[in-house]
Amino acid sequence: MKTVKVIKLFVFICFTYGLFFSAPLVYADDAVINNVLSSTETLFKALKEKNYTAVWNLLTIKSKNIILDDVCRETVKLGSECSKGQLNDDFAKGGSPAKAYWDNYITVFNPDMVLEHSTWKINLIKNEYAEVNILYKKSGKPAILKLYKEANIWKVGLEETFGTRKWLIK
Repeated sequence: MKTVKVIKLFVFICFTYGLFFSAPLVYADDAVINNVLSSTETLFKALKEKNYTAVWNLLTIKSKNIILDDVCRETVKLGSECSKGQLNDDFAKGGSPAKAYWDNYITVFNPDMVLEHSTWKINLIKNEYAEVNILYKKSGKPAILKLYKEANIWKVGLEETFGTRKWLIK
């Protein structure tokens, strides 16, 4: 529960006070821009629709590994065993631990904050990296969502973007 409160606080601070700073836009062709924006939008729509298999498929490998490590660590703290491989399979299939994780996540982070109450702008696109500025209507500065191209698909770095919350927990 302490983790959930810290996540809520971090998300609120990021979107309200805009703790992220922007870099200059690098121009890319329309197809690349559309792919980056499509991956971003699809992730947040999947969260809203509770399509957790789709969410998992749109995350970077690094984000997935961080999430799996965090869930396993908490599982062990609660006195149960955890297999990272089994947990990964569960998240890929949208099983009950994945559902519990993402249901908790969306109690802290409402996808409508991004989908309906924010403006988006491509901030930076390079060969394998992109940034999307997401400006929440009540914020003065945008959050910068990081995306990485993996296997020729733009994946959202959810933990790469918002993972700094962990230093608040310790």
